[in-house]
Amino acid sequence: MIHPGLHSPSSDADTTSDAQLLSAHVAGDPSAFSTLMERHADRLWSVAIRVMSNPEDAADALQDAMISAFRRAGDFRGDAAVTTWLHRIVLNACFDRLRRIAARPTGPLPEDLDRSAQLTSRDDPEAEAIRSGLADEVTRALAQIGADQRAALVLVDLEGYSMDQAARILGCAPGTVKSRCSRGRAKLALLLRHLKEVE
Repeated sequence: MIHPGLHSPSSDADTTSDAQLLSAHVAGDPSAFSTLMERHADRLWSVAIRVMSNPEDAADALQDAMISAFRRAGDFRGDAAVTTWLHRIVLNACFDRLRRIAARPTGPLPEDLDRSAQLTSRDDPEAEAIRSGLADEVTRALAQIGADQRAALVLVDLEGYSMDQAARILGCAPGTVKSRCSRGRAKLALLLRHLKEVE
C-alpha cells in the first residue's frame, strides 16, 4: 500500500526518468515500481481522495490502481507521459469503485474527510479551524456532483493541470474537459452559496 508523504530519498531515483523506471520494472527490477509510486504517491492520493470523498474508499481505489499499473506496465507504449498514464489508471479505479458504491446503500459522510489541512499549520488554531471547515465543505460539495465533472474539477482546479493535460488523463477532448469544469463549477457555486451568504 502506498503511504503518501513517506518517501525514501535515493540519488539514483532522482536521476532516473519515470519511463526508465517503468521499463526497469517490466525488465524485472524489483524496486523500480516502488520508486515510481513513491515519487508520485502524494499527487495520486490527492486525486483519489478528492474524487472518492472518503479516505477508505480512496485508499481502496488507489490500491486497485497500483495493482493494475503494476500488472499492465508492459502495455505502456509511451504515447503519453507516465504520470498521465498513472492518473488515468487512478481515475478509472475511482470510477469503478464509485459504480460499486452506487449499487450499495450509503450512509452519512464522515466528519473528518480531509485531514491534510490540519497537518499544514498549527500556529493559528482559529485560522486552521476555518481552513479545515472550508475544506470539508468543498469536499462534501464535490461528492454531490457527477463523477466526470468532479474528476475534471479535481485535475484542473485543485491539481493545477491544464485543460490539455486533463484531457489526456481523462481520455477526452479539451473542450469536453472545459465543459465539464464549467458545469461542475456552476453546481459547486450553488452548493456552496451559503458560504458567501455568511461573509
